[in-house]
Amino acid sequence: MPELPEVEVVRRGLERWVAHRAVADAEVLHPRAVRRHLAGADDFAHRLKGHRIGTPSRRGKYLWLPLEDTDQSVLAHLGMSGQLLVQPHTAPDEKHLRIRVRFADALGTELRFVDQRTFGGLSLHDNTADGLPDVIAHIARDPLDPLFDDEAFHQALRRKRSTIKRALLDQSLISGVGNIYADEALWRSRLHYERPTATFTRPRSLELLGHVRDVMNAALAVGGTSFDSLYVNVNGESGYFDRSLDAYGREGLPCKRCGTPMRRRPWMNRSSYFCPKCQRAPRVSS
Repeated sequence: MPELPEVEVVRRGLERWVAHRAVADAEVLHPRAVRRHLAGADDFAHRLKGHRIGTPSRRGKYLWLPLEDTDQSVLAHLGMSGQLLVQPHTAPDEKHLRIRVRFADALGTELRFVDQRTFGGLSLHDNTADGLPDVIAHIARDPLDPLFDDEAFHQALRRKRSTIKRALLDQSLISGVGNIYADEALWRSRLHYERPTATFTRPRSLELLGHVRDVMNAALAVGGTSFDSLYVNVNGESGYFDRSLDAYGREGLPCKRCGTPMRRRPWMNRSSYFCPKCQRAPRVSS
């Protein structure tokens, strides 16, 4: 699933190519793509028609398109394989095209939602007073948000009574961090993924936040992380941060810091990658 850098790359592309354009019509080609819009495909298409798209917004991994002059937004669930592509009208339909949005202007491009596995989709929701779709009002701010509160994060981390990787993936505590960037930030911080959160001092918490921000900004600079053709930007281009990963996916390869072979361990239906020397496991109390 795309994490913050990948979603932000898509958001920036939508801001450039879609913002402030009026919708001429929308076409739903697969009902699963709007299954979260409970009123159905026809209602979804009808509610978009004639409205102007506002500036695309994001919180963590969540992306939405506000509708200007309304209190509603189109929330995009990218899932495992969802893509929002800006394509010329004349471009052939993608094999897994699910939704098409045409605009009432002469720019010659349209917005397409393509989703091979149909885990993602688009849905229309009311906004909260803060401008978020109501269904994601519980999502915490992300570490690249200027209003993210570092001290509040530290205090919440101490109260969590969990382990650090679980905390980093808790979207009600800090949003946007997924498996890849958690492993990368923990490697940079020399922290084992099972380190108890109650042991974190304020300097340690702030150091970790700094590494989370650094790795996300580095990924943003090269378009995010793409391991296959499923994650692309709005122009269909892949990101290149997979070439710069220090931990994730490097099982058996030498640690870039100390040369020790990197390890992978099953973790919550995922995998955790770490250096057994640089990121020593916490001692188990007797």
